[in-house]
Amino acid sequence: MDAAPTAAVRDVWPSDDVDANQPPPYADVNLAAGDAALAACATRAGIGREIAEFASHWGGSDQLALGRLANAHPPELHALDPSGRRCDMVEFHPAYHALMAQSMAAGLHCSTWEARGDGHAARAARLYLVSQVEAGHVCPLTMTHAAPACLAAAPDLLRDFLPRIRSRNYDGRFLPFWEKAGITLGMGMTERPGGTDVRTNTSKAVPVGGEEYEITGQKWFFSAPMSDAFLVLAQAPGGLTAFLLPRFRPDGAVNGLRLVRLKHKLGNASNASSEVEFARAFAWRVGEEGRGIPTIIEMVQLTRLDCASSSAGLMRAGLARALHHAAHRTVFQRKLVDQPAMAMVLADLALEAEAAAALAFRLATSFDQAATSPEEAARARVLTPVVKFAVCKSAPAFIAEAMEVLGGNGYVEESALPRLYREAPVNAIWEGSGNVMALDLLRVAAREPHAVETVLAALKAQTEGLPGAAATVDHILAALHAPEREALARRAADRLATLAAVAALAESAPLEVAEAFAATRLAVGRGPFGANAVENVRDLLLSRARAA
Repeated sequence: MDAAPTAAVRDVWPSDDVDANQPPPYADVNLAAGDAALAACATRAGIGREIAEFASHWGGSDQLALGRLANAHPPELHALDPSGRRCDMVEFHPAYHALMAQSMAAGLHCSTWEARGDGHAARAARLYLVSQVEAGHVCPLTMTHAAPACLAAAPDLLRDFLPRIRSRNYDGRFLPFWEKAGITLGMGMTERPGGTDVRTNTSKAVPVGGEEYEITGQKWFFSAPMSDAFLVLAQAPGGLTAFLLPRFRPDGAVNGLRLVRLKHKLGNASNASSEVEFARAFAWRVGEEGRGIPTIIEMVQLTRLDCASSSAGLMRAGLARALHHAAHRTVFQRKLVDQPAMAMVLADLALEAEAAAALAFRLATSFDQAATSPEEAARARVLTPVVKFAVCKSAPAFIAEAMEVLGGNGYVEESALPRLYREAPVNAIWEGSGNVMALDLLRVAAREPHAVETVLAALKAQTEGLPGAAATVDHILAALHAPEREALARRAADRLATLAAVAALAESAPLEVAEAFAATRLAVGRGPFGANAVENVRDLLLSRARAA
């Protein structure tokens, strides 16, 4: 260790000025302050007061510390108990359990399934806020929330599990699900041979009586392995089939799933993902044999909505920290936010973040209205993959730009930006990568051409007169019907998502904001942040994006 400095040296060190020109800590903030897209969503959903209180709580310094700690201390796998018995338990830091308890108390895993619970838009607003603090623990919440859509194919299972899913009591103990106050569900679909091509799965399911099966095989990615039960795909005699595989067998014995190892991931450190082997693991069939993909796809629509909402939240978190830094940091005798070049970057980021949030929230509204509106049902079916594609794919580059605003301080681990940056790619990969989402649009267009026509007609009407909108509709149709449409699938998905974002802004923001987004994202190709022509609305965008 170096020797202590002498008194003479201390006299010339600027230690007394260490706080000079340094932004105050980003803590004890109301996450909803200055978030125009969130305010519009909360107003439509009728939760303005509730969301303000929720955002104030989750922006507290204690909450932000929980997010940091949950990622600094990732989960650990314990294959054996102290006596050498197989248990395959995953141990988490107390911060993770605290986050789970609060999120489940808020109903993020169940609220749309409650008799008088939230709609999808209200839940998406809360998920968006929670993701700004810690996005990893959102994974089991998302899968638990989506599971009833799949379990609807097995009414008896839905009857038995739905009351436990609806419970807002978090119970992280390693016990059979019927002994717990509340449960979470995970998922296992992909295997080493095929990944996304789940039809190549080799895990075998052998019937042992009625709806009961035993599964032998493996999963290369097994999401949230600490959960109480898992929706998995395996090859039954009648083909690829969906199953619900509990952590414990009905007789109370630990089920035959062996966690091989936890994945060492780029980000998403607070959340456990694993490889697993099944050794005659007990499971119940969900739906008909051979109908595994149609059965499980019912929950995938919901998880894809969550991917978009969470990614929009990550973008907002990056923007909020960039704005916070720029508002307090002086460079060349002016606040950074008042420097013309930086103001253009921040305004462009604010425009992108507002559009992403407005797009995700508008899609959630379609989910709410789908039961009573054929047009909104078509909108949900057609736009879910493209919204997931566009928002999730834009988040990493967005957060990288926000990091640059903070300079070197943004690149070090004491800043939240590196964690946000590492977290961002997972939503673009999970629940279908970019190509899968774009090809899903082609499949919907081939299977339900009228639905696509309905959605495009509505978007064209909502964006009438805005720069580039009409031409974009023509480009989308041309790409969807071109002989080489698979090669153009991403182009069609990107254009459709951008058009839908313009429409969402036209509904929720001043006309100038929608015009600026259309002019810089539809009428011409977008450039790097700060290079797009937003100077005429720069001050408006900044005022909408930051607290007074």
